[in-house]
Amino acid sequence: MSKYFGTDGFRGEASVDLTVEHAMKIGLFLGHYYGSDKKAKVVIGKDTRLSSYMLEDALSAGLTAAGADAYLLHVTTTPSVSYVVRTEGFDCGIMISASHNPYYDNGIKLLNGRGEKMEDEVTEACERYLDGEAEPIAYATRDHIGKTVDYFAGRNRYIGYLISLARNSYKGIRVGLDCANGSAWMIAKSVFDALGATTFAINCSPDGTNINRDAGSTHIEQLQKHVLDNRLDIGFAFDGDADRCLAVDEKGEVVNGDQIIYIYGRHMKERGNLPDNTVVTTVMSNYGLYQALDEIGIGYKKTDVGDRFVSECMREHHHLLGGEQSGHIIFGKYATTGDGVLTAIKVMQAMIDKDMPLSKLAEPCPMYPQVLKNVHVDDKDGTIADPAVQASVKAAEQSLAGAGRVLLRKSGTEPVLRVMAEAKEKEACEKAVEMMIDAIRQSGHLC
Repeated sequence: MSKYFGTDGFRGEASVDLTVEHAMKIGLFLGHYYGSDKKAKVVIGKDTRLSSYMLEDALSAGLTAAGADAYLLHVTTTPSVSYVVRTEGFDCGIMISASHNPYYDNGIKLLNGRGEKMEDEVTEACERYLDGEAEPIAYATRDHIGKTVDYFAGRNRYIGYLISLARNSYKGIRVGLDCANGSAWMIAKSVFDALGATTFAINCSPDGTNINRDAGSTHIEQLQKHVLDNRLDIGFAFDGDADRCLAVDEKGEVVNGDQIIYIYGRHMKERGNLPDNTVVTTVMSNYGLYQALDEIGIGYKKTDVGDRFVSECMREHHHLLGGEQSGHIIFGKYATTGDGVLTAIKVMQAMIDKDMPLSKLAEPCPMYPQVLKNVHVDDKDGTIADPAVQASVKAAEQSLAGAGRVLLRKSGTEPVLRVMAEAKEKEACEKAVEMMIDAIRQSGHLC
């Protein structure tokens, strides 16, 4: 397991777990790594947290001290950094964000030259440098010192790209946007206004400390009320760096990432645009999604939790649609990462093409009740391998009589197992979960 970089970058409390020293060293490493035989070009974006400005300066200092040029997109979205990297010849990209976390956390996400999550071998080499296990990097001198460049133009080109992907005008459609006081606060409204929507945007006043606070995709109840109070046709909620999107239908009901995969997977299949009639999901996708996909003849692959794993599976098998229930949706033809505003555009396209409200599009894909409990254990692998625990998992699954599923999954960072069940009735879920937890307790693994 990596010491600093997880599946979504280097993340922690700013100035505690993630410091300016870390950021400057990461900049030095990347400038040196990509500049061994040329002057490296690196593009940087950030969200609206107070600490994002501090970390941007530190990263820029490290890059330029190593001889690289740092191009600053300033406040922008993670997918915009990915787009600029892959379309404008940058060596790599950096996004400063802790996504849906509170303002006092922050993170550094690294993207390779294709706009994808950085390869493990690069982050592992960076970690060795951070820990002083690699040779010191010499500072550039004289005319070899790098420069910083204000690069608003890159962000504007990304906005133009999004607008170009919409096939229809949104004139006459009342759309709500919850921008979470984060990266989407200018971009999302600009796109929807340009496409003709009557736009009702909320949480578009970032002050450095209110990102994600009772706002955005992790607090979607505010958008639900906004849609109902203003009689809107649809609403979209983004997270702090706008790489995820959840929707709210005209009745104020949430349409999550699983349902969005169903809606657009069906839309693509009906138009012959879904290779192998297959989408990519994660092991935490809802059982209701799989039931709905089975009914319309769409296959699915399951990956571990994390949009990185979804993206890797899509690339390996040439699939064009995948994502997570949380709203990380990847449209492989148009992007290499989850993109919240792009997701909103695609949901609008399905709604307009079918001439149906969002509630009707999502209706064939109801979400099953889910019960998820985290239990601390002495040994994650040993607990899962215990014959009595394995027998309880089989018994719990049998108790659902083919109308649900159970899952026993390891936490990636804690001595915790996630015990989950989904079924048509919540009581059945609770009984199945308790059956598995009781077996863990009886086997002596519960802490």
